[in-house]
Amino acid sequence: MSLVQEGQQVQHTQSLVLFDLLVNILGHNLAEPAYEADVAQLDYKLSVGEHGLVIKVKGFNHKLPLLFHLILDHLADFSACQDVFNMFSEQLKKAYFNILIRPEKLGKDVRLLVLEHGRWSMVEKYQALADGGLTVEQLMEFSRTFKTQLYAEGLVQGNFTSQESIQFLQYVTE
Repeated sequence: MSLVQEGQQVQHTQSLVLFDLLVNILGHNLAEPAYEADVAQLDYKLSVGEHGLVIKVKGFNHKLPLLFHLILDHLADFSACQDVFNMFSEQLKKAYFNILIRPEKLGKDVRLLVLEHGRWSMVEKYQALADGGLTVEQLMEFSRTFKTQLYAEGLVQGNFTSQESIQFLQYVTE
């Protein structure tokens, strides 16, 4: 399932960094509630895709829709305290810096910057975090804005009926 913000996903570097923070903190918020799914060998992955938030769930269990609902519920009720925000900001800043100091990663970033219209460089993302200009209030505002301007694209594969597939999408739109 891919949740995409309508229009241009990222207008400026700060939005992209806030989006990375949102996905990382959402994953952190899901760690404890999704533990039972992990024990049941159900897996999920949240990532920032080219066009928005990508949510992947997989496993061989009839409880898979419950995991998907759990993820969407946590996205709908997203929250972050100041300490968690600070921790993930520092972690993301280190991740960006580690990309910048590796020539092959930096080369790939520069190549994609030249080839893709509207792409922001890793240097710009690092500077947005390093300047210390981002706040937890900006993250919460970004989260609210992101959730009000969404549309969903989905692909359901496996042992699901067409009706069950439709229920996945209906849950997203509710």
